[in-house]
Amino acid sequence: MIFQSDRVGQIPPYLFAEINKKKAAMIKSGVDVIDLGIGDPDLSTPEHIVERLMEEIQNPLNFKYPSFIGCEEFRQAVADFYERQYGVRLDPDTEVLALIGSKEGIAHLVPSLIDPGDTVLIPDPSYPVYRMATHLANGHSYSMPLKYENNFEPDFNSIPKEILKRSKLMFLNYPSNPTAATVDQTFFERAVSFAHEHQIPIAHDSAYNMVTFDDYKAPSILQAHGAKEIAVEFGSLSKSYNMTGWRIGYVVGNKDIIKSLSILKSNVDTGQFTAIQKAAAFALNSDQSCISRHNQIYQERMKAMLDGLSTIGVHVNPPKGSFFIWAPVPEGYTSTEFVTEVLEKTGVIVTPGNAFGPAGEGYFRVSLSVPTQRLYEAVERIKQKLSVKIG
Repeated sequence: MIFQSDRVGQIPPYLFAEINKKKAAMIKSGVDVIDLGIGDPDLSTPEHIVERLMEEIQNPLNFKYPSFIGCEEFRQAVADFYERQYGVRLDPDTEVLALIGSKEGIAHLVPSLIDPGDTVLIPDPSYPVYRMATHLANGHSYSMPLKYENNFEPDFNSIPKEILKRSKLMFLNYPSNPTAATVDQTFFERAVSFAHEHQIPIAHDSAYNMVTFDDYKAPSILQAHGAKEIAVEFGSLSKSYNMTGWRIGYVVGNKDIIKSLSILKSNVDTGQFTAIQKAAAFALNSDQSCISRHNQIYQERMKAMLDGLSTIGVHVNPPKGSFFIWAPVPEGYTSTEFVTEVLEKTGVIVTPGNAFGPAGEGYFRVSLSVPTQRLYEAVERIKQKLSVKIG
């Protein structure tokens, strides 16, 4: 007997869980695996943040049930960060909500805003959680293709009118996972104007907002005119401060959307450990030089990987944000064929583009989550083992 709902039974295995299974099996068999698949930073959480957490753990008051909306210290820190970084003012009581990582908040937002049968507009390719959360809420996903020739931005005008009438939510994500595409403020102005015209709320996933290079500074959708009337933005400390395992994030923006999400969350979770929230508040308010140091490391890795890929005939324009490279597969391969052959012949894990949606076919994603020398080694293995086909 199988104890499982039909809904859950229709969900394919989570991509990165499957990758981890293959990785574990290969390591067990003695293979030196280089994992460029999952976006989990190898850099450590800055020491001053860890020390603050250790201080907060000594306070017995932090061991009580946390606030459902997040402790005041953390919500105020997020509001202060938005005013410093973007010039956006937020009410920490109504326009900021603490999350157990932004993934949790994104997954819970969907059933907070849609009813069964409603449609959600989802970028393709994109972070798989948008689509899976919609499925679990008995909603319908409508793919907005992201194409190279359009800077991996959705073409809002191509969405059929009958789809727009049924749409109750739209996801956006810049800097993008997986495409590493970035946008300027004019894109968000267009997106917010479109959302107002069709009364479709926007959820902007801004997990990589601080991972940027050269002079590029990722904008916030909340800087767009009228954004707080129809949009929310999800943020995370996972990538900016290498705190993936801490599971701490936030959502900011439209107070009615945030209220709906908080109602659902208060019935299914009890919030993140207060000590972690207070350490996260300290991270947002303290010295930010660690971010520029980390970004410099990612940029050096990116240059090394792009140079290496070019030697095997794979050419990519340097991204301005995220720590991903979205690269076209060599001629003669599908995404899955290339990734499978690379894994089996070289022990290097990269992610097939079609795992992020049908429009990702023809690409593979590289995560810069290992030291530069390992990136050089990964490219050298690919060059040697697949040289017959790549040439």
